[in-house]
Amino acid sequence: MRRLEGKNALVTGAMGGIGAATARRLAAEGAAVALLDVADTAPLAEELTARAAEHCP
Repeated sequence: MRRLEGKNALVTGAMGGIGAATARRLAAEGAAVALLDVADTAPLAEELTARAAEHCP
């Protein structure tokens, strides 16, 4: 089991360097991640969704 499975995370500034890296790491650890930024978060959301789909049985 991944360490953050079943947990929720909210990342502000998600399209910046640190925010994007944090969102990727949280998602990799199993958290459900909500992305917030003044910029469009769709590209990162699509990336995280695709990565999650790769890990689903």
